[in-house]
Amino acid sequence: MVSERPEGVLRITPTCRIALGELEWRTTRSGGPGGQHANTSDTRVEVRFDVASSPSLGPRQRARLLDRVGPVVRASASDTRSQARNRELALDRLRDRLADGLRVRPARRPTAPSVAARQRRLNAKRRQSARKRERRTPRRDGEE
Repeated sequence: MVSERPEGVLRITPTCRIALGELEWRTTRSGGPGGQHANTSDTRVEVRFDVASSPSLGPRQRARLLDRVGPVVRASASDTRSQARNRELALDRLRDRLADGLRVRPARRPTAPSVAARQRRLNAKRRQSARKRERRTPRRDGEE
């Protein structure tokens, strides 16, 4: 969770850390019912991170994030009535989004079907053909 992080730094991956000063925070009033308390407190939290101008990212990390998530990453939370808890939730969501964008996906190596798989496919085609052949109306002698 976010509470395990050192003060002032958000750890995304073991090699990527972002200073909390780079994040832009915005609070607004949450929607939905809640009585008089909901009308006076700004509990919805939105956090923004500018990928394009961040000094914390290396060139490859920046390029990967720009390609996958865009120049600005946003996360918001309005799950609870506490602004502090919503800040933690929004920070967790931002970290998850950035970590997913930085994840290196393994290259897919195309494979050929095995001999047994080819044989199963041909046997299934033969069974289907025989099944359809049996459904046909029988021909009379002399007809084509």
